[in-house]
Amino acid sequence: MRVMLSVAIATCLFAAATGGHAAERETRIPDKAIATAAQLRETALKSDLGYRITESLTTEVGPRLAGSEADARAVAWAVAKFKELGFDKVWTEPVTFPKWERRSESAHVVGANAQPLHLTALGGSPAGTVEGEIVRFADLAALEAAPAGSLAGKIAFIDYRMERARDGAGYGPGSRVRSRGPSAAIRAGAIGYLMRSAGTDSHRNPHTGITRFDEGLTPIPSAALAVPDADQLGRLLALGKPVKVKLALDCGWDGTYTSQNVIGEIRGSSKPNEVVVIGGHLDSWDLGTGAIDDGAGVGLTMAAGKLIGDLKQHPARTIRVVAFANEEQGLHGGKAYAEAHMKDVLKHQIGAESDFGAGRIYAYSSSAPAYAKGADAQIAQALAPLGIEYTPGQGGPGPDIGPSAEKGMAWARLAQDGTDYFDLHHTPDDTFDKIDPQALAQNVAAYAVFAYLAASADGDFGSRPATPPAATK
Repeated sequence: MRVMLSVAIATCLFAAATGGHAAERETRIPDKAIATAAQLRETALKSDLGYRITESLTTEVGPRLAGSEADARAVAWAVAKFKELGFDKVWTEPVTFPKWERRSESAHVVGANAQPLHLTALGGSPAGTVEGEIVRFADLAALEAAPAGSLAGKIAFIDYRMERARDGAGYGPGSRVRSRGPSAAIRAGAIGYLMRSAGTDSHRNPHTGITRFDEGLTPIPSAALAVPDADQLGRLLALGKPVKVKLALDCGWDGTYTSQNVIGEIRGSSKPNEVVVIGGHLDSWDLGTGAIDDGAGVGLTMAAGKLIGDLKQHPARTIRVVAFANEEQGLHGGKAYAEAHMKDVLKHQIGAESDFGAGRIYAYSSSAPAYAKGADAQIAQALAPLGIEYTPGQGGPGPDIGPSAEKGMAWARLAQDGTDYFDLHHTPDDTFDKIDPQALAQNVAAYAVFAYLAASADGDFGSRPATPPAATK
């Protein structure tokens, strides 16, 4: 999972999608659709369907590391589940990407204070066994300022503590430690890289996640320490004596793999070739069972589509639910969807993605242009009984929706409470028991109401082919 795009980027996407269309006919939602949405909302709140779908995925498939044997089983599960739920059309689309494998990992403090450390390899790390003195840095900037060669034969350790926030704002700095830290360590001459996990818990569960190595650098073994182990290493260093660690990782890239985006549709009644897209990502990291990241997103959007499909009268437009492939290692499914479908961006009414856990949704916003603000407010009013605030101008598209938004698709944000999300994110603790059934039902209700009303609108929400940046001379 990646936290949603920044407000600044979202504003640029909004401008690209809406420029030159101020004179469009006002978009509105018929009163009959508003009344139906109210009934749909109450039905969804009483349903445990999203909870049961999430239970099925996390129990029957379990962890779903992209490119693994379980990846293929997850695709088969999603196809079967869409069909079982009665979706009108179900299909898959190929997504090819490099395959990374985790086999084993360990670390120990060696010498007078010998003891094991709990850690996990970062996705993308190479295999290797290294032993060296630990050099601690308070944050990424401090490591990036280290002179070239100053860490020769040593292991860099960034001891940055991520901040807790309802909207996940602390994840940006924390994830940059993971994505940019290893390259900074290599430039300073380090033979290995350790970081305090990008998480907000205090449990002995390390947080994994993808890292990158800048072009031209030789990758080094890179791992994240569980928060208590990062504290322990910090205390050992505070004793004022050199601390050596032996780090052994057996992991790495192994060719390419082709997975699938799995797509199910509830066909529209009068404009079936126009679609509202909702979804989540099907893959997960391998430490837990991928319940909050992102089994819940798949489960709740499948359930929302199913409940809309159960209505006597379908909305005008088609509801398209996408279970995206391999979000965790580079948004591969989202990028493949955008490449395959954004030539027809005008057929996409709007899109929204659930990829921030299973907490209650507390805010709604979208990229709706001025002529669609009335319809946007109607959606917000229908969501208000769920405890959802209307926050126009805030947020941005979800990660797998992002590539389509960049090409001009309108987006909506249904912001989930992520106060404790990073206690579980990318850890062995990301398991089904952490999901609150009532909170998940509220999510299902919100997505069902949003998708139904957007699909029922008279008029559009601003999807337009994005204007390419002007060439510079």
